[in-house]
Amino acid sequence: MLKNKHILLIVGGGIAAYKALDLTRRLNERGARVRGLLTKAGAQFITPLSLSALTGEKVHEDLFNLLDESEMGHIALSRAADLIVAAPATADLMAKMAAGLAGDLASTVLLATDTPVLVAPAMNVRMWTHTATRRNVAQLVQDGIAFVGPDEGDMACGEYGPGRMAEPLDIVAAIERCFERQESGLTHLHPKTKALKNQSAGLLAGRRVLVTAGPTHEPIDPVRYLANRSSGKQGFAIAESLAALGADVCLITGPVTLKDPPGIKTVRVETAADMAKACEAALPVDAAICAAAVADWRIAAPQSEKIKKTSNSAPKLALTENIDILKSLSTRKKNRPSLVIGFAAETEKMETHARQKLKTKSCDWIIANDVSPASGVMGGDNNEIMLITHDRQERWPHMTKAETGAALASRVADYFNNARKITPLPLKSKRGLSHGSN
Repeated sequence: MLKNKHILLIVGGGIAAYKALDLTRRLNERGARVRGLLTKAGAQFITPLSLSALTGEKVHEDLFNLLDESEMGHIALSRAADLIVAAPATADLMAKMAAGLAGDLASTVLLATDTPVLVAPAMNVRMWTHTATRRNVAQLVQDGIAFVGPDEGDMACGEYGPGRMAEPLDIVAAIERCFERQESGLTHLHPKTKALKNQSAGLLAGRRVLVTAGPTHEPIDPVRYLANRSSGKQGFAIAESLAALGADVCLITGPVTLKDPPGIKTVRVETAADMAKACEAALPVDAAICAAAVADWRIAAPQSEKIKKTSNSAPKLALTENIDILKSLSTRKKNRPSLVIGFAAETEKMETHARQKLKTKSCDWIIANDVSPASGVMGGDNNEIMLITHDRQERWPHMTKAETGAALASRVADYFNNARKITPLPLKSKRGLSHGSN
């Protein structure tokens, strides 16, 4: 995937800059050709000689280098690469990108480019969660910039939280996904083609999409509840991918530990009833994607006080059926979304049960997946799904939930931009085999 790919690596200032050297080595191992650009702050952490020794190329640092700029060096750098990677991408560098500033070589190259850009943020947790940074990230996502990380963990400053730069191998994987999406049509970004990029950047611009995610918690008493193992990761990934294609996304999520995605209206709820009300309030929308694992039942009469354990017998908990959010959206006579997509999380007879759900819920598509304990899907980072419509089905390869979200967002864009029909998507497994089927 990376052989002979030209990558411009921008190294920002931060303790994580040392990881850029390992990242360069990993890219070299995979046949990529890396050119380094070191910011003034980045040079305080690693030397130009170190980066040059690994890339085998001159390291660029100065916007006002007379030799380089006599040939418009910043323009050449911005156009020669197949992908620009900023790692680490500091809060300052991302702020300059979001504002369109061009006061140094790195920001000038990023402003002058029509090449896809991937950033790996790295900063203190307070900086990452600051309103200004969240605003800048939201703008960059809207502009089509791809992100990898940051991770959560211990920091050099002694604090703990999100803000650590993603590990080099994770960045390599993200780079490979960027190229894979370019080649398979899963992304609106395309190298060196500004016209195509401008044409595709808003594939879902003007479309409003509702996404539900996570579990629901149905109270038994003030301290206990019924729930499931959903992490919300798949729904969040779908929402972020839709937003990257220009959609106005409303994400309604049950109780999860995930951070609100930047630039996306996120509504947090607890119960199925709460989620149903939030969905109703979000209408009208063009599409609704119900990825949440909504509890089928709730306690008929939750207790106002904690149920005490007694020596008599276990309490009898009478259950009543929850509102069916997917079916209620699909069968609306007013403000029914043009496209309603449900999820069928199954532990057996996945295809049979999914097709039955497609019919009984009156939705347009069903995303079926195996959530048996052996699959590791519930709470995990990967997924393997089957897309089922009324006239076709496709079994997709094993992918990360982020990749699945991107693939589904591409399908939604295809639906709205191609006469409300879906066409085969050339998804490939690691062995290069197509998994599409009619």
